[in-house]
Amino acid sequence: MSSNNGLGKYIDHTVLYAYTPRSTIEQFCKEAVEYGFAAVCFNPTHVKFAADLLKGTPVKVCTVIGFPLGASTSNVKAFETKDAIANGAQEVDMVINIGAVKDGDFELVEQDIRAVVDAAAGQALVKVIIETCLLSDEEKVRVCELGKRVGVDFVKTSSGFSTGGTTSEDVALMKETVGPAIGVKASTGVRTEELVLQMVKAGASRIGTGSGIQIVNGIKK
Repeated sequence: MSSNNGLGKYIDHTVLYAYTPRSTIEQFCKEAVEYGFAAVCFNPTHVKFAADLLKGTPVKVCTVIGFPLGASTSNVKAFETKDAIANGAQEVDMVINIGAVKDGDFELVEQDIRAVVDAAAGQALVKVIIETCLLSDEEKVRVCELGKRVGVDFVKTSSGFSTGGTTSEDVALMKETVGPAIGVKASTGVRTEELVLQMVKAGASRIGTGSGIQIVNGIKK
């Protein structure tokens, strides 16, 4: 394992671009093992390939569900979760039904999250992407409370494909809401050692980033 500043354990080594070739997936898997990252995070089409590459290593395979808009139906998200787990996913990051939040239909939001939690059924960790840049503080709190009630493992700030990224203020609000038993994943725009430390101080226990190597090596740019 490469020497570094010890931040690798927080990082989900992430690449989610539509044009990502298999060679990049292979590279990210090798880097995740070398640098001691917590997980890799790829689109579902790459899960089986990554799971085969990472078999026997401590690096977890994470994928995304209902990504990036969160606008597929709960049944589709549940099926996608089961398919990902069958292919080797150990963690799933789902996007909530953001439109339902804006409608004030929190019953639908809860049902949507529950569908994925039930589909994972103890076989995979569930992280819920709430897309903080699109929500008011009141909405952020409400969705985090729903996630806590349903039994998610993490709440996550951002998809990386919307209008903004994570802030330490959002991380702190989310952590205050969910309490010690549920993790907070800070994702999007966290590209330096300094920002990782800010997010961890605010309450994050995972960082979603494609800049993991620069972060653990303390590179400023």
